Amino acid sequence: MTPNYPEYEKIGSAGKQTLWVVFVIMLIATIIFSVLGYRVPTKNRLFHILTTFITLFATISYFAMATGDGISYSKTTVTVKHKHQDTYKDVYRQVFWARYIDWSVTTPLLLLDLALLAGLSGADILIAIVADLVMILTGLFAAFGREGGQKWGYYAIACLAYLVIIYQLAVNGRRVVTSKDTKSAAFFGSIAGFTLIIWTIYPIVWGISDGSRKVSVDAEVLSYAVLDVLAKPVFGLWLLVTHAYLPTTNLHLDGVWVHGFGKREGTLRVGDDDEGA
Repeated sequence: MTPNYPEYEKIGSAGKQTLWVVFVIMLIATIIFSVLGYRVPTKNRLFHILTTFITLFATISYFAMATGDGISYSKTTVTVKHKHQDTYKDVYRQVFWARYIDWSVTTPLLLLDLALLAGLSGADILIAIVADLVMILTGLFAAFGREGGQKWGYYAIACLAYLVIIYQLAVNGRRVVTSKDTKSAAFFGSIAGFTLIIWTIYPIVWGISDGSRKVSVDAEVLSYAVLDVLAKPVFGLWLLVTHAYLPTTNLHLDGVWVHGFGKREGTLRVGDDDEGA
């Protein structure tokens, strides 16, 4: 009987080149967002800082993956059908766990951008961010999980957590933003809708790559690369450019944010309302 040697599903030259290209895109976006931030007063920089951090962490993640770090193998056993006796083959597929660390930092920051743009309450923001962390962590557990109930159980939990995020943005966010002017409400609806569409594609890609292993590692890398560029640099540029020409989206932070803790007036003040300051 011919022995079944282990099979390794690894990234190829196309995937490696894709990682380097996205690293450069994220780095350029980080520099651009930093420059845009320094061109506005400190009290108006919150969106710039959050958005710069998003692409900064993504830059580090893609550099790690491009240089071979943040990668492990997940083993699964495949049954090979034969006429007389079935055999079994171990398949090892690369899992880019650096990507999940990236997402666990950048997606809460991205949600914070959208939540502040809409004017969500602190309670709703906390719920959205915790749901997001649950989604990312269970996705990571699923990537390394055993075939069958464990892997897809984690995946189901991640999808349920994502529904909570959708509810916070599409229902609570839309309800709150209607109290603002028409342009601000329309902008939030557009950029939040864009984000949710992009985010909905992520679990689909996961399902056919890390989940069912129907596509190659290179195809997985390319798919996530396109989504990450849309969800981070494109999202960030759209947010900051529109924010610059739409004054009603400004969050004016004074007190501690601008002057530090050395001043007696070191309270954090949001907006132009001086009441209670």
